[in-house]
Amino acid sequence: MGDQVTNVGIVGTGYISGTYLEHLARLPGVEVVAVADLDLGRAQAIADQHEGIRALSSEDLLADPEVDIVLNLTIPAAHASVNQAVLQAGKHVYGEKPLAVDRIEAEPLLKLAAANNLRIGCAPDTVLGTGTQTARAALDRGDIGVPTAATASFVTPGHELWHPAPEFYYQAGGGPLLDMGPYYVSSLVTLLGPVRRVTGRAGRSKEQRKIHTGPRAGETFAVEVPTHVTGILEHESGALTTLLMSFDVWAARLPRIEVHGTEGSLSVPDPNHFDGKVEIATATSRDWAELPVAGGYAGAGRGVGVADMARAIRTGGEHRANGALAHHVLDVLESLLEAAAQDQPVDVASTVDRPTAVPLGASPESA
Repeated sequence: MGDQVTNVGIVGTGYISGTYLEHLARLPGVEVVAVADLDLGRAQAIADQHEGIRALSSEDLLADPEVDIVLNLTIPAAHASVNQAVLQAGKHVYGEKPLAVDRIEAEPLLKLAAANNLRIGCAPDTVLGTGTQTARAALDRGDIGVPTAATASFVTPGHELWHPAPEFYYQAGGGPLLDMGPYYVSSLVTLLGPVRRVTGRAGRSKEQRKIHTGPRAGETFAVEVPTHVTGILEHESGALTTLLMSFDVWAARLPRIEVHGTEGSLSVPDPNHFDGKVEIATATSRDWAELPVAGGYAGAGRGVGVADMARAIRTGGEHRANGALAHHVLDVLESLLEAAAQDQPVDVASTVDRPTAVPLGASPESA
């Protein structure tokens, strides 16, 4: 399909791979050419459903000269080792969040990529959609004055109610903070800039959970990580974010993200989605009013970050859902868990620049 197409190979064909395959097929500048899985039969089943996609072993996919970017959709515990193998194979890598289960695993990946002139990208790319980007445009315009505070909340009773194999959500690299926190903190850093210090508390309501659906319904499994985390993020800008992430709440009426400034407040849509209404209330008009879309990739879905990175590889520009951002977000989340365990504030060692805004009407192939 020409020089303007970057070929993608997928490692890991679990639940989320279907969503990526669906959306990548619609995006300009990228084409999925191969899939791999520990269960080669599962990879073959996907290849059989998609013309032009080959089923390979992971080793063969990494060695395939046709593959430019490897999309890593393995479980969190395998993210770092697979990312490292991809980079060592001389290929760019884009992965699901988190970048790794901790900073010790994540930091060498950034060094390895930089030393070999390779790119690391990492979900979430939801922040590149019209929801978060419209809110960012409003902040950059000064619509609510100087941002001073934010709230961010994600609560659910737990993923075992719908996922047939939910154990990994309750193991290292999981829990509400590392599972859903990357969506919220990536959005908060996009809106308010990097975080310099955190404090918090963490706990869990149960030591065992029960699977509710699928062939293993009724089985129980151990909970190894905190399932309710709350904290304060101090941004380098001086803004303070109150964060709540929980798998222990049956029902709640809480805003996803709100940003408050000296001249008004913004209601930001769910950062797990690409779009949604952005509303504003100001000092002169305290009734909420919807803002028109002012930025972001329109109609975006999972994989737009891969296309954004592919464009940057071809042009030599910067990609937005990048490894440095993913590392800083992981650093913030891990620091928050440390603050809870140590019962004292923890300084966040890393920092990052806010990614370049996505302008109104942009295409991931060109902007």
